[in-house]
Amino acid sequence: MAAHPFTVGFDLDMTLIDSRPGIKAAYEELSARTGTYIDADLAVTRLGPPLEQEIREWFPEERVAEISDVYRGLYPEHAISGALAMPGAREAIAGVQAAGGRAIVVTAKYEPNAELHLTHLGIDADAVIGSLWAKAKAEALREHGARIYVGDHTGDVLGAHTAGALSVAVPTGPCDASELRAAGADVLLGDLTTFPSWLAGYLANGADAASV
Repeated sequence: MAAHPFTVGFDLDMTLIDSRPGIKAAYEELSARTGTYIDADLAVTRLGPPLEQEIREWFPEERVAEISDVYRGLYPEHAISGALAMPGAREAIAGVQAAGGRAIVVTAKYEPNAELHLTHLGIDADAVIGSLWAKAKAEALREHGARIYVGDHTGDVLGAHTAGALSVAVPTGPCDASELRAAGADVLLGDLTTFPSWLAGYLANGADAASV
C-alpha cells in the first residue's frame, strides 16, 4: 500500500448515500417474493445495523440467513439505481484525496453491493470494506490506519472510538445530534457539505500523520 499522510474512513448508508428509495424497493420486492409482510417504510428508518437485524423483525430466526441471501441477490436490480449521493458526499471524499490522504468506506453493507452504489454514483473511494458494524468497524479502520471515521449512527461513533480514531458525526441518518453527542462523537457537523472546510482547518491547526 502506498504511503499517505492520513486516511479517513466514511460510513456508507445515510452518510455518503441516501439509499432509502432503493432499499424500500428491495424490501417491497422481497415481500412480494416471499409472501411475507414487510413494512418497508419503517425498515428504511432503521438503516445502519447489519441486514440480519432487520430481517429478524419479519422472519423467524431459522430463515434469517436464507432470506438475507435472497435480499442481497435482489439488491443490485432493485436498490442501486434509486439511491442518491448525500449532499457533499463526493466533495468530502475528494477533499481528503486533494489533501493527499486516502478516503475509505467502511460499512455494514454487503461489500459487492456497497461497491455498486459507489460506482453508480461516481463516488471514488480508495477502498471499500463491507460487512462490519459498530465495534467491528475498528478492524478495517486499524488495518488501513484511519484516524478519522465519519458516520451518522451511534454505532459509527463506537467503531471510531474502538479504533482509537476521531469520531466525526453527521445527523443525517436515524440518530439525531443529541444521540450522537451522548454517544461521544468528537466532532458534530450538520452534514458533509462542511466536511472539506472542517478537514482543512483541522489539518491547518497542526494535525499530522500521527494524529489524523
